[in-house]
Amino acid sequence: METLHTNRLVLRLITKSDLVAIHKLQSIPEVDKYNTLGIPKNFEETKKVMTPLLEANQKKEIDYYTFAIEQNNDNKFVGLIALILGSKKYNDAEVWFKLNPKFWKKGYATEALIAIINFGFKKLELHRITAGCAVENLASAKVLVKAGMQLEGRRRKALPLKTGWNDNFDYAIIESDEWV
Repeated sequence: METLHTNRLVLRLITKSDLVAIHKLQSIPEVDKYNTLGIPKNFEETKKVMTPLLEANQKKEIDYYTFAIEQNNDNKFVGLIALILGSKKYNDAEVWFKLNPKFWKKGYATEALIAIINFGFKKLELHRITAGCAVENLASAKVLVKAGMQLEGRRRKALPLKTGWNDNFDYAIIESDEWV
């Protein structure tokens, strides 16, 4: 089972025992602001959405890694980060993350993202890792840049958020870029 360690965090593949914490995270309005899933109606909806991700983590050859982010000193649940492998031909992946607002502005998202980038390039030998965020989501955009990703473009009206269709910034990093 894949587990990644940073100075302050442990990233481990999610399990069924994480579902309550995941439901709480996805039910926080601030976390939902730029999320296309919306706030779950109940725990069963969270379970239904997360079950395919739990199953993906159990495959012999994982193509959708979903990690719980925890503080390494007390195992407190910080959030989620995922790496979705693309086509073998293109040797690429997409990353997404969401953290509990209690842990915002502490560098945890950047630390977790750098760990995922290192995992993607060193362990999985990927060529390219991409991410997107709503253009108004300035905090996530800053995290992507701090981790070494570069803005590549803007997709118009690509995200169906509660506020309507929103533009999306596309970021990427390739293995020949500078990354930590």
